[in-house]
Amino acid sequence: QVQLVESGGGLVQPGGSLRLSCRTSGFPLDSYDIGWFRQAAGKEREGVSCISRNDGTTVYHDSVKGRFTVSKDSAKNTLYLQMNSLRSEDTAVYYCATTGWGTTGCKSYEYDYWGQGTQVTVSS
Repeated sequence: QVQLVESGGGLVQPGGSLRLSCRTSGFPLDSYDIGWFRQAAGKEREGVSCISRNDGTTVYHDSVKGRFTVSKDSAKNTLYLQMNSLRSEDTAVYYCATTGWGTTGCKSYEYDYWGQGTQVTVSS
């Protein structure tokens, strides 16, 4: 069955960096849309960055453009999110999600399978 396991979260100071990993299994990574989402306390879940299965096109939330980079290593069945220049407003639980259906962007309701999440806290 489809499984997604995130890792790499933690506490970091503003301006610092983290790299999240999402180890996947049970499906062909290159045949599924996949991405990163986050949910801060008291807020709705939002799309951070997603990769299209069709041509590898990436999309980013406006607030992370130029700071975050999504990538995947199909040989390792792993999705990554490199996060630089972190800000306090990036504090959230970060989730990896995927779907075998086509998506129109990085909208959480279009994704079927979710990991358990990893906490990212940006604070001095």
